[in-house]
Amino acid sequence: MKKREDVRRCKRCVLPETFPGITFDEEGICSYCRKFKGRENLEEKKHKYRKRFEDLLNIYKGKSGYDALMCYSGGKDSTYVLSLLEELYGLYVDAVTYDNGFLPQQTIANIQKVTDKLGMDHMLFRPRFDVMRKIFAACAEENIYPAQTLIRASTICTSCMAIVKFSALRTALEMDIPFIVFGWSPGQIPVASAIMKNNPQIIQVMQKAVFEPLHGVAGDRIRPYFLEDKHFEKGRYDYPYNLSPLAFLDYDEERIFEKVRSFGWKRPKGIDANTTNCLLNSFANVVHKRKYGFHPYAFEMAKLVREGYIDRKEALSKLKEREDPETVDHVRKKLGVEP
Repeated sequence: MKKREDVRRCKRCVLPETFPGITFDEEGICSYCRKFKGRENLEEKKHKYRKRFEDLLNIYKGKSGYDALMCYSGGKDSTYVLSLLEELYGLYVDAVTYDNGFLPQQTIANIQKVTDKLGMDHMLFRPRFDVMRKIFAACAEENIYPAQTLIRASTICTSCMAIVKFSALRTALEMDIPFIVFGWSPGQIPVASAIMKNNPQIIQVMQKAVFEPLHGVAGDRIRPYFLEDKHFEKGRYDYPYNLSPLAFLDYDEERIFEKVRSFGWKRPKGIDANTTNCLLNSFANVVHKRKYGFHPYAFEMAKLVREGYIDRKEALSKLKEREDPETVDHVRKKLGVEP
């Protein structure tokens, strides 16, 4: 495998030649950049989706006990979105944090400060760690998903987020909450997927794709984190929308940091350059780069560069920054994984 500094990268974004399915033209521009239709087209889409978002809020606001369930990681982006839901849109939000066992104490402190400042209900859900350890250790040592499904996130993060997303959907269904909100950056989700009405038939197929590999690792202990047959019964539940507002609202990292710090939010120590809330992320990055030959945040950073949110130099810096070895070793030992 080539050393990271020797890998050829797109001259416009930061995607490497090791990225699955990528091609380059004679000028060294990647196939993803060639397909990009430009900022003007992007801004038109964002305007359209922002209007649709606000129209939906007008329809559903105040019709249930909670207007929205916010998947609140405690990171800068989800903190910023949480503040928008409360301060800009006046929604009654239930913020839910899923503790995977690797949230720094500073992240827990940040969550408490922010929810207290915003005067917001908050639930902390911590799945049993013996189950999480089995899953994360298996993700580090085995290829439990097809490689093509991992272009946007590591195996470990894909498993963690599956539990978050399906647990959140189960909660929203049972509490009749019309919106599930995520703090994805514009690099993590396309505008076209930023507002999605959950469809039970599609959800059933999507759940099966992650449930079966995880069930093979951890058994029936994961069932409470996913939907049951009753959740798919026709007419029994009104399925909520998934909303990712940062895909169509203005996104500026400096302004976001300034806003979240006004709540007393502080960046945790020991985390890597591509997260603001989780120690596990560093270990997941190391494993992914070793297995697949590219950084799991390459897709996100490339999209942020392509769409003008950050410059190429900053993106490269985040991708090349080495994960803290003490953090990686701490996670490895906690999972019981060999070096």
